[in-house]
Amino acid sequence: MAVTAAARKSRLRNALEGFALTVILQSFPTFAAAALLLKLCGNHDLVGDPGVAIFVAFASLVHATIAVTLGPSFPALFKTLYEPGFFDGTLSLSDKITEWRTHPAASLVAIVLMLSVMAVVTASVGESSRFQSENFNIC
Repeated sequence: MAVTAAARKSRLRNALEGFALTVILQSFPTFAAAALLLKLCGNHDLVGDPGVAIFVAFASLVHATIAVTLGPSFPALFKTLYEPGFFDGTLSLSDKITEWRTHPAASLVAIVLMLSVMAVVTASVGESSRFQSENFNIC
């Protein structure tokens, strides 16, 4: 049954699935960690407003767009950004995720995604009066 469902999948749906998986599983954790590092280093431009979520969402979309556009053309250059399994039209969405999780680098995907969400929330929250950024400026 899964084979017939995958055979009926359109090219547009397959491309959207691949793009969404690239954004969620590869780009989002990268830029969530970058936003958290910016906050830890004392950057006050993104602290306490929705700027962190906007930064992470926009950067993830741009990153995934570049990876999806240039990845198939230059596989050696974009081997860490582009995952060809996300665009395999014969696999269902759950099969694509299962195949990607078998890679050694993706074995901790659930933990990384949870930490990424926590990083965005933490970076979005304003500074507390108890903990001032001057005390925790690590950079």
